[in-house]
Amino acid sequence: MCGIVGYVGSRPSAGILLEGLERLEYRGYDSAGLALSEGGAQGFSLVRSVGNLARLREAAGHRSSSATVGMGHTRWATHGRVTEENAHPHLDEAGRVAVVMNGIVENYRALRAELSADGVHLQSETDAEVIPHLIARSYEGDLVDAVQRVTARLEGHFAFIAAHADEPFRLVGARRECPLVVGVGDGEQFLASAIPAFLSETRRVIEVESGEVVAVEAGETRIWGAGGLRTGAPVRVDWDQGAVERGGWESFMLKEIHEQGAALRDTLGGRLRPDGSVDLPELGLRAPALARLRRVQIVACGTSYHAGLAGRHLIEEWAGVPVAVEVASEYRYRAPLVGPGDLVVGITQSGETADTLAAMRLARGRGAHVVALTNAPGSQATRDADGVLPTRAGIEIGVAATKTHTAQIVALALLALRIGRLNRALDPDRVGALAAELLALPGLVDRYLASPAAREVEAVAARCAGEGFFLYLGRHVGVGVAYEGALKLKEITYIPTEAYPAGEMKHGPIALLSEGTPVVVVATDGPVLDKVLSNVQEARARGARVIAVATEGNREIAAHADDVLPVPSSLDLLSPVVAVLPLQLLAYSVARERGLNVDQPRNLAKTVTVE
Repeated sequence: MCGIVGYVGSRPSAGILLEGLERLEYRGYDSAGLALSEGGAQGFSLVRSVGNLARLREAAGHRSSSATVGMGHTRWATHGRVTEENAHPHLDEAGRVAVVMNGIVENYRALRAELSADGVHLQSETDAEVIPHLIARSYEGDLVDAVQRVTARLEGHFAFIAAHADEPFRLVGARRECPLVVGVGDGEQFLASAIPAFLSETRRVIEVESGEVVAVEAGETRIWGAGGLRTGAPVRVDWDQGAVERGGWESFMLKEIHEQGAALRDTLGGRLRPDGSVDLPELGLRAPALARLRRVQIVACGTSYHAGLAGRHLIEEWAGVPVAVEVASEYRYRAPLVGPGDLVVGITQSGETADTLAAMRLARGRGAHVVALTNAPGSQATRDADGVLPTRAGIEIGVAATKTHTAQIVALALLALRIGRLNRALDPDRVGALAAELLALPGLVDRYLASPAAREVEAVAARCAGEGFFLYLGRHVGVGVAYEGALKLKEITYIPTEAYPAGEMKHGPIALLSEGTPVVVVATDGPVLDKVLSNVQEARARGARVIAVATEGNREIAAHADDVLPVPSSLDLLSPVVAVLPLQLLAYSVARERGLNVDQPRNLAKTVTVE
């Protein structure tokens, strides 16, 4: 989950590495550090700090270095507290080997014990520190050879960059599951855990595969895998540099909330035609096989799981195929009934989520056709899957996902429409009508976000920002929306929050209500609205303050709620796309009222590459 970046070239590396770390800070910001290769007997200049990159910049500003080779790290703590000693980079005892790592070394306890028995004094509590010590012990004049031997001893999923003072113009990286990419510049090379780290410097990229070791020098990249040495051919990426900059917005999260209409438009673009025909060539499953599907399983975590809940309704009602939505972190620790004839969709915005990748591999190993629904082309999920269902939301920097969530729902709607059309669960007239509803969604999102209704969320947030507990409720498609709205509030405001199917409230959660407790209810028009309103009355009878997300034009809601957040009318099964918008804004506005950093919520990282 951490961000790592390395540079080899002719320019002073410190500033380049700090800029790269800024682009990776969404991956972790507990602490950060730099190791600059000063060459020869000088070894490495090391600077580390606790806190975000502003602290590291301040610490690095007091030192001057002309080193043209170095590495940097921004941390999300797994092993060891948030302290300067636990911050990366880590050195061996002689200060000749430097390492930054993302991921987990699962057998680090045994390796630490071995090192301690040999008299090595470890300085940190981390699992990563074993790597520089092991490399130092294995080094016989060739850093690539030492890294290969050490990597063979490591268990877990990780990516790391290593440097040795005796080879001052070379960096060597290795990866197992966790991502590592090479940026190819003119007379300079980058190694990083994600492309944004060097996007402002070069758009030529070489992907390093899991299990490979890569060595970069100023003018050369060499990669060793199971088949021996290979020379990677760089591929040009056409990502928008503006996507990794705020562009005048006060935060990435607010910018990305307002980019949702464009994200949906791009996800639909070229795939859905007005007659309802859907083109999904990357699924890897031919039309006859799609038409014969016996069931669908969706595996996902967090926000992606909530998108899966919306997708279940769409696939079951439009395609008539049973759907199970599974928490990926639990899926592989039981005996899931999955096999040939099943479609398994792994949803992961980053394409790196460790639990989702493991669930996908289990399902594929049992004969299911596995599809990766992801926002990251070329990610590990796309390599592990039989097919891909890409969203086209653009780079998302804000840790609390927004535009990728709604894009995932729309992608699942395309899948549902494609299957329903092929297996004839939908008649032709209805297919066209549903296509029209889907194609209208981006415009509805844009209209809402530009409307006074969106700005009125701020006033509601100001009235409840001081509360110590929220309850979110929904029914039918509103359940997933309630879960997602509650998750956003928890993520960026740190207010204890529960989310429940509204009908379950009286089975326990109602005991949490007292006078003035904010109860946020998804009450958009649909087949269960009357049931939802009955549950609202149960909450109000206990003195709760009801905040209702409702379809604009529904005047009945005002009699049941203290505050109404109206959203544009849409097809009920697609309403999660618009209903979640005011909940994103509510969480955002409450966090701002409380003076919090919405882009860097405590204890979180954008990409969850550890189990």
